[in-house]
Amino acid sequence: MARRLSVIDIDRCVGCQSCMFACARRTGEGGLARSCIHVRSAGGMRRGFVVVVCRACADPPCARVCPTEALVPREGRGVRFKADRCIGCEHCVGACPLGAVLWNAEQGKPQICVYCGYCAPYCPYDVLALEEVDGGTS
Repeated sequence: MARRLSVIDIDRCVGCQSCMFACARRTGEGGLARSCIHVRSAGGMRRGFVVVVCRACADPPCARVCPTEALVPREGRGVRFKADRCIGCEHCVGACPLGAVLWNAEQGKPQICVYCGYCAPYCPYDVLALEEVDGGTS
């Protein structure tokens, strides 16, 4: 079974960005620049927040538009990123309907969730969870 990061209850999100810091820290860097998850305001505490993360599509549009096969569909769902194949065209960014393919301007390459689940335990309100999914449609 494939795994993906799921937003369990968006109404619990307070925008603390703990998940973002945890994700960036996974790569050995501080700050938020290397995070593969993004939390943004939908209007503050009154209107809530939006958590943007790859949902492991069964037929990922980001992989379909990649001219060099740098984004390769994983067995089951989602994609694997092969940085050595990436030419920095950014087609993948525009193809994702969720905006979950984030761009690393310093490297000139996309950043996309690797479905490790490292961020989920850092969410103090249990907004996120790593779950098993079948290989079916999104």
